[in-house]
Amino acid sequence: MNTPARQTCNMATISLVLGILSWCVLPFVGAVAAIVCGHMARAEIRRSQGALDGDGQAVAGLVLGYVHIGVLTLIVIAAMLFFGGILALLAGLGLSGHLH
Repeated sequence: MNTPARQTCNMATISLVLGILSWCVLPFVGAVAAIVCGHMARAEIRRSQGALDGDGQAVAGLVLGYVHIGVLTLIVIAAMLFFGGILALLAGLGLSGHLH
């Protein structure tokens, strides 16, 4: 009773690879692409009615992509608050007119 192995969805593998690359090489673009590919892969796997495997890979790619976007958002907000605080401090000292 050998049951044939299910084929892994290529889009799920691409999503996982892009999710990993978003943390190493492709910061923002890789994360967005991992999210898009992950959603496409999960839809394709659902439509295959059990013929395709790889939902775990797709979910991992989605998680990596969404977490990366979240971390980037927090970094941007922190940078804005930090540099905005410095400018506010300089303005309070009367030095902001000398920055132009």
